[in-house]
Amino acid sequence: MLPERIDINEGLSIPRREISFVASRSGGPGGQNVNKVSSRVSLIFDVNASPSLSPEQKRCIRRRLATRVTRAGILRVSCQVHRSQAANRRTAVERFAALLAAALTRRRRRVPSAVPGGEKRRRLESKRRRARLKRDRRSVSGDE
Repeated sequence: MLPERIDINEGLSIPRREISFVASRSGGPGGQNVNKVSSRVSLIFDVNASPSLSPEQKRCIRRRLATRVTRAGILRVSCQVHRSQAANRRTAVERFAALLAAALTRRRRRVPSAVPGGEKRRRLESKRRRARLKRDRRSVSGDE
């Protein structure tokens, strides 16, 4: 049995009524049963129509999950690893929660680091050495 609300993070939970499930035939294990039973489960969530998400959260989800959200704003999570539909449904809900949680976490801003002084000195010394070597290889005018 699925909970009434799916917890995404400490400040967000999605009501069960906002998601729907579609069952279809699955590949993989199951023997003869695989041809008769619809054990694959697809969780469908309409990101654009969700009243639980703020406009900023919707934008963030559409941007970070761009390869998984359709142009109409539908997020689909499928699962077919288990033989039973109920187990696949639970796994799909867990994946859905993990996907949304990852999409809504704030990314830390990269702090650019400076090149250490010793590294700059070594690079410039190497350039000087190379220039000196090339200069010494040149023929002196009039010796030819």
